[in-house]
Amino acid sequence: MSKGAAAGPGSSDDGPVTVTTSASERRTRVAPAPLRLGLAALAGVVMALAFPPTTLLGGWAVVPALALLLGTMRGASWRLGAGLGLAAGLGCFLVLLGWMRVLGPDAWIVLALLCAAFWAATGAALPWLLARRWWVVTVPLAWGVQESLRERIPFGGFPWGRLAFAQADTALAGWAALGGPPLVTLGVALAASTLLALVLALAEGGRPLQVAAAATVLVALPAIGAGLLGRQWGGTPTSTEPIAIVQGNVPRVGLDFNAQRRAVLDNHVRVTEELAAAVAAGEAEQPVAVIWPENSSDIDPLRNPDAAAQIDRAADAIGAPILVGAVLRNPDDPPTDDDPGTILNVALVWDPVTGPGDRYVKRRPVPFGEYLPFRDLLTRFISRFERIPRDFAPGDEPGFLQVGPVPLGVVICFEIAWDDLVRDAVRAGGQVLVVQTNNATYGLTGQPEQQLAISRLQAIAAGRTTLVAATSGISAVIAPDGSLPWRTEQFVADATVAQVPLRSGLTPAVRLGPWAEVGAVVLLLVLVAANRRQAQSSTKTSSPSTTTA
Repeated sequence: MSKGAAAGPGSSDDGPVTVTTSASERRTRVAPAPLRLGLAALAGVVMALAFPPTTLLGGWAVVPALALLLGTMRGASWRLGAGLGLAAGLGCFLVLLGWMRVLGPDAWIVLALLCAAFWAATGAALPWLLARRWWVVTVPLAWGVQESLRERIPFGGFPWGRLAFAQADTALAGWAALGGPPLVTLGVALAASTLLALVLALAEGGRPLQVAAAATVLVALPAIGAGLLGRQWGGTPTSTEPIAIVQGNVPRVGLDFNAQRRAVLDNHVRVTEELAAAVAAGEAEQPVAVIWPENSSDIDPLRNPDAAAQIDRAADAIGAPILVGAVLRNPDDPPTDDDPGTILNVALVWDPVTGPGDRYVKRRPVPFGEYLPFRDLLTRFISRFERIPRDFAPGDEPGFLQVGPVPLGVVICFEIAWDDLVRDAVRAGGQVLVVQTNNATYGLTGQPEQQLAISRLQAIAAGRTTLVAATSGISAVIAPDGSLPWRTEQFVADATVAQVPLRSGLTPAVRLGPWAEVGAVVLLLVLVAANRRQAQSSTKTSSPSTTTA
């Protein structure tokens, strides 16, 4: 038998001129490209349906879907691999990001294409990896590197749709405490590549050692994850404090809700006063701090006495400091006759006695939403961008604020999807994680559910109770294991006072920081280099009599 006939998937004899000849490998090679593209697109759609808000499929569905996608890439050229990645990416992100349609079909399609382009680039490399040693490990590493890049570029990146963010309700979420969402993604991708290896081993006669090894990995990943979820990685609580969350609701759904910003502020004042009345009646516990959502005061209360008076009124009624989501004029960039200046999206501490105090300025404003790259060029062609007359300027300090007796780690809206911002807030001293958000534009589209799932995974990674305050929903209390003791529905006014444990311990994920991702890159490069050396060695020592072309 020739060397090519003896080699199997992942064999150390695989090289650039070595072709396996097993029945399953031949079937993979002859599968027509249109069929592969269709299966890849199907895999992408299934992966999207594993994310909220659908309950048709759970997070586990990502594993067989990704395994299917990897199967379509075996034996493909790099060009076909890129096409398969693009087909799967479009199938996934067109479904997953359907909520973007409220901003216009062009925004939805462009963002889906941009995210799918990362999958296409990864797809170009995966056939080469799948044909060589250690592919069960190198393929998940490559997928993790792709997600790390997409989290950072372009314009600060867009982490939505990371495999980890579908896992809030699975045992794999437990791995977040060790290495954050990147490690969860690696676990999901490793489960997928192992599942594919198991299917191939069974198709080729069920080699006992390979079958046993694959089965062990598939059982161990969720089993260990479940065990990790049961630990208090953030340490034993130093104390427990009553903290209120207020969801005031908005007057109506849609892009025009900011035009009724006074009504939004009034709603939050009213619900806070109702909570104060419940406290006075003994129906609710007196909170030591109150969390309002992002944009709860789009009227700058530092410049508008009427808005300031309303917030004072609420703080006086509840007898506790309020963390207000406010839009402020940027004092470092005021408007002029020729320049409208910039504004700030802030979390502002408002004390019932001393009034406004410390603030956190959102560090990562949303491109094309809160600021407009290439403004002069784009506004000539897209009139909708005129709705962004001024840019939000980014802050440069971690999200840490002392609100009454509570040290809070604060992120605003989409910032919860960026691991570094969450880690920085905890490292700065946050013993409770707070997410202020305004999802009114995307209400009832699935986006609030997806953001809540992201918040749940980040709560596990941070080892912190996480309080989500939304203008119109979904507000929630998230335990450090990702469970939901309390949550609201959308487009209702609601409030609660939760007993929140304060924790000062750091999870391994927070301590490790980005080094888990750096380690993945280094390990991938080492294994790729080793494969290239082995391939070059095989080429030099091979001969026509022992090599199947």
